[in-house]
Amino acid sequence: MFDGIYFEFPKIAFVIFFFIACETLCKMRLPSFYFPHAAQFMQKGVSASKTLFFLKWLGIVMMIVALMSPVKDEPYELEPKKGHEIALIVDASQSMQARGFDRTNPMLSRFDVVKDIVKDFIEKRKNDNIGLVVFGAYSFIASPLTYDEKILAGIVSQLQVGIAGKYTALYEALAQGVNLLKMSDSKSKIAILLTDGYSTDGVDKVPLDVALDMAKKEHVKVYPIGIGNANEYNRAVLMKIAKETGGVAFGAASGDELQAVYKRINELEKVEIKNETFTYLHYYYFYPLFIALISLMLYIYLRNKRGVN
Repeated sequence: MFDGIYFEFPKIAFVIFFFIACETLCKMRLPSFYFPHAAQFMQKGVSASKTLFFLKWLGIVMMIVALMSPVKDEPYELEPKKGHEIALIVDASQSMQARGFDRTNPMLSRFDVVKDIVKDFIEKRKNDNIGLVVFGAYSFIASPLTYDEKILAGIVSQLQVGIAGKYTALYEALAQGVNLLKMSDSKSKIAILLTDGYSTDGVDKVPLDVALDMAKKEHVKVYPIGIGNANEYNRAVLMKIAKETGGVAFGAASGDELQAVYKRINELEKVEIKNETFTYLHYYYFYPLFIALISLMLYIYLRNKRGVN
């Protein structure tokens, strides 16, 4: 407990020489010099005992030690939270029921594979503030921005195909993702837009140009990902979104390729996080102060009782 303790004011230790000099040269004439108004309680003619001598000097030394302020440094680190602000925009339309996306388990739907990969991505971005947008015929915010990756991964696990309708409001979803990031003051805003289809005419209420203008105004970098065969999603639109927002467009024909895409995005958006280290000072002056108080109280009691000069 007391390892690493040092004194804030070590030079106060020299005060002990003042007390030694006073003990040697300044003999008191009246017992009330140290304890005013206590002379009437004392008797004269009794020599001081070794116990009184010990208690007196123990009290003096402990008071000096307390004044020297013994302390101990306790360093600790604050967990950094200075990563990116990320909006995960996930397609949950009916086409995500298609199977065969995972070559090792063809019975899994695209959406099941996507959920597992997205959860893995979330767990790796511990310093990022991540939110989730789910879309189909309409889009909604499934989770606001949060640093709690466990809660976010739990929400992803509960998602089902068709939860937002069977069609694809792609541009509305992009706009919703930008709105999710809009309130953030972060200088690094990222949207990862995943889809396996085209925007459905008559369902998508937000034009592409409007969604792009929103993203550029809020400085949101978009990484669009098209999954499935190349003709199943609008590659030209995804490339346009990436180009105008400063992101990169990707395509993934299988679960393994999608895993590699998220890994690539993880590498592209690495942030060097520096831990903030602080030092907490533990003060221990009250221990010697308590000993000094008890010693001097005993000294006064015994001295008055025995009537020592």
